[in-house]
Amino acid sequence: MKDTEINRELDHARDAGPVKDIVIPPCPELLVRLQAELALADPDPHTVAGIAAADVAMTAALLRIANSPLYARREPVSSVVQAVSMLGVRPTASVLTGFLLRHSIHIDPTLIGHFWESSTRRSLAMAHIAKQMYGVDVEVAKTCGLFFHVGIPVMLQGVRGYSGTLVEAMARQDRTFVQTENAAHRTDHAVVGAIVAKTWRLPQVIVHAVRLHHDFTVLQDDTIAMNVRQLVAIAAIAEHLVSGHEGVREQREWLQHGAQCLAFLQITEEEVENWIDTLYPVFEGVVVA
Repeated sequence: MKDTEINRELDHARDAGPVKDIVIPPCPELLVRLQAELALADPDPHTVAGIAAADVAMTAALLRIANSPLYARREPVSSVVQAVSMLGVRPTASVLTGFLLRHSIHIDPTLIGHFWESSTRRSLAMAHIAKQMYGVDVEVAKTCGLFFHVGIPVMLQGVRGYSGTLVEAMARQDRTFVQTENAAHRTDHAVVGAIVAKTWRLPQVIVHAVRLHHDFTVLQDDTIAMNVRQLVAIAAIAEHLVSGHEGVREQREWLQHGAQCLAFLQITEEEVENWIDTLYPVFEGVVVA
């Protein structure tokens, strides 16, 4: 599926397909302002701090994360300006995007359990893997980790019977997660998540990676941008790391495609084993606000 075909598919699904009746959370105004600032050649940290300070809950979330064990500061951060200075402009933007995403989907927390914790761990794992690789944008990888499965709570919120489909999809071994979703609803969380990412004006590389993150045939498809394929492979490894940490049984996709993803990125199993130890305190220190 070429880039232009992905865009057409998403537009059709949103306007005329089964997704048209699903409520896609609109792009928050604060994110529009944040993206406009980040698009400048030299984003102003004080402007970013002002955007973060525009919402009391978002300010509290940013300070809580800046003071979390992830950053192990000797002196606590006490202001938004300090937090932006300590984290950096783009990492701050990633934190704020995650906050806005979580708070744009209004759903009973008991329905999705520790979904946001897992998403945050996936995001951090993808960022860690990206740092080990040449030419992979760390903040793009981090944002991808937050959006890969966002279609799940959006579908839980807006698709009748999806909670039962979710239970079935996690249990079945004879077909993939997205095949079960499509059998029941004629769409899946990869499509819905990509539409959310597109609606939120995220870079095309993120939109396409979210759409394709369960399609491992793309790893050998030269019509798909290399950075998209890298993110698909990185996501699979990150999912494996997070599942292991959370005690989830070995995922069918990893058993089938894990070796292919490692080979594509030229990563060894020994490296992955080392990352398990490195990421343990990172995963344990996850803060979701």
